[in-house]
Amino acid sequence: MWKDEVLEEIYKIREEHAKSFNYDLHEICKDLKKKQVAKNRKMITQPLIKLPS
Repeated sequence: MWKDEVLEEIYKIREEHAKSFNYDLHEICKDLKKKQVAKNRKMITQPLIKLPS
């Protein structure tokens, strides 16, 4: 079976990050938002494309 080394590394980092917050999704999101603000990145809060209703 073929393995993607880049994806494996991403999965490893994601797992370590989640584990450091005891898999508490609320705390994980707070941390990611804090990092986003610190790096002055914009958060997209609306979809880029409006889907027809």
